[in-house]
Amino acid sequence: MGERRSRINFHAIAQLAELADYTIPFVIRAICKLGVADCLTSGPRSIEELSKSVGAHVPSLLRAMRALVSRGVFAEPQPGRFELSPMAELLRTEHPLSMRHAFRLAPDLDALADITYSICTVQPAFEHLFGQDYFLYLSTHSELLAEFQASQRALTRLEQIVLLRSYEWSTLRTVVDIGGGDGTFLGHLLAANPSIRGVLFDLPKTVEVAGQVLADFGVSDRCEIVGANFFEAPIPIGADAYLIKRVLVGLNDEQVTTLFSAVCGAMQPDSRLLICEPMMSEGDISAAMDLLMLVLGPGRVRTPAEFERLLTTAGLQLTRGITTPTFPFIEARPIFYPSGPRL
Repeated sequence: MGERRSRINFHAIAQLAELADYTIPFVIRAICKLGVADCLTSGPRSIEELSKSVGAHVPSLLRAMRALVSRGVFAEPQPGRFELSPMAELLRTEHPLSMRHAFRLAPDLDALADITYSICTVQPAFEHLFGQDYFLYLSTHSELLAEFQASQRALTRLEQIVLLRSYEWSTLRTVVDIGGGDGTFLGHLLAANPSIRGVLFDLPKTVEVAGQVLADFGVSDRCEIVGANFFEAPIPIGADAYLIKRVLVGLNDEQVTTLFSAVCGAMQPDSRLLICEPMMSEGDISAAMDLLMLVLGPGRVRTPAEFERLLTTAGLQLTRGITTPTFPFIEARPIFYPSGPRL
């Protein structure tokens, strides 16, 4: 009997081709940069009208839009006329949960394109390409830094809805947001809880616009801004809670332990550390972020067990875990109680 011919699995071929295709992610980013979704807020428009509004070549924009229609990002109710779909609504600048600025083109994608280097050397492809640490590079390129901060605000808008509902914030008097960026999340938190005072703690360049952000929330009188490196400056002592949100994923284990130890040294016996970070047990999104960290710097996505080990090393114990629609939210308290004044 002759050798049986293996059955060709065309479904698997199609699945693999779709997973490996990088065209659509790039097109989404380009459409976001052009602001196409904003042009459709008032209703369907022709490709000629869209092209004129965003300064694009008509046939080329038509090809891009039809590629996105094929994935449900936009709709084409009539040939050559386009309108918003539920996904496209999220790309409008004025949408309450706008994700228009959540997707950046450079320099992150340049580093991802060189991921082979990181897989083989365990070194960040970003530094290999640009000769600098990722965040140092951003700090010296104001346009890229502005794009990065806009992407973080886009994520924070979603997180604030989830996190403000996931914890008993009203029981706290003082919250220190470590690595809190421009103060967007802390502004939301203080506005929703008038009895809380806050401290925003991040790099001087990062908090430059925080004064205006907090003023826009109407909470400037209840929030102190500290522009400093948390590895070099002391953590404010005696707060009820210390919040670390999407910071640890960019740090190596030694840096995380150092930060945890510094926070532990600033805590009162009843203080708590609140951590909102991607965790590897959460699935595909966290796995993809882990690869992004591989090419951008020393950080990585950790498992809950790894977080517990790092907390214990720093004198903290994990006391509570909360599942949310975004990233897990965990609480830790000091094992060894320092003494000192309350913030």
